[in-house]
Amino acid sequence: MKAALASLALFLLFPALAAPQKLDRQVCITIDDLPATSANLMSGPEILDLNTHLLATLKQYQIPAVGFVNERNLYFKLNEVNDTIKSLSLWLDGGFELGNHTFAHTSLNHAGLLEFEDAVIQGEPLIRLLLAQHGMKLRYFRHPYLDTGRDLQTRRAADAFLTQRGYRIAPVTLDAWDWNFAALYEDARRRRDLPLQQEVVAAYLSFHEAILDYSEKLSRSLIGYEPKQIILLHGNWLEADHLAELLDLLKKRGYRFITLEDALSDDAYGLPDTWVGEEGRGWIERWAITRGQPPLGAPVFPAAIQARINGLPRALQPQPPQ
Repeated sequence: MKAALASLALFLLFPALAAPQKLDRQVCITIDDLPATSANLMSGPEILDLNTHLLATLKQYQIPAVGFVNERNLYFKLNEVNDTIKSLSLWLDGGFELGNHTFAHTSLNHAGLLEFEDAVIQGEPLIRLLLAQHGMKLRYFRHPYLDTGRDLQTRRAADAFLTQRGYRIAPVTLDAWDWNFAALYEDARRRRDLPLQQEVVAAYLSFHEAILDYSEKLSRSLIGYEPKQIILLHGNWLEADHLAELLDLLKKRGYRFITLEDALSDDAYGLPDTWVGEEGRGWIERWAITRGQPPLGAPVFPAAIQARINGLPRALQPQPPQ
């Protein structure tokens, strides 16, 4: 009896100790390289089909999302451009939003500032037109490869240019390299190799679990909580076919889905960030490096999958920035 009374007293005095606190995990879905990462290898109708499948899943789960466009990917087959443009219109018709990812996926680090600025401007015309037809404005930009500058002077000049053109930069805090898995998955899909497709999907989901563990723990140790996350995905058949499984994984981990505007309201995105480098990084790692606490123990991409990717014909392998 005394023990029960003691427990009741603790519950009344310290209710937070009575049960584990449920984390309010939130994530924004962003999808790069629209209308399709491998648009040069696809027909217009196939690109339209891919986006139809991708959007059907987002609608089924009632999830907001922003798609980032490389306008060049619309024009590989000029006689099929109506289908590729319709692919983007489907996003806006469905209540989703589009952002700029440069015309031809141009890396700031490799192209330099002037060429990068030109690539941003070239990437705007059609997106602005389509958004205007839906009463919307172009407001988000995502750096290709997450390359934001090799030095602070270039980075700050590029940031000022983007701000002047009315953009907010879309950061990334969760990135499990779906684009790399997708190269192998899409080859297996074309060849109707179902066992390999299943192997790739299993590895893709497992690697997402590892990245989520890593990013959640890193953010808690660095800033004391898990910020509103922004996940990077791509316009490919891996996502079109299996996005639902990833969304289920996120839901099981307690995530609810929010807009990019909501995500950027988190104070974490105002943290000091002076990171520069040859290759892009996620924003949680940037904050850590800025604080002089370079993160350790990041998950390693599965070697068996990478070996298979390396064995693909060169034309099918993911290409690094030039």
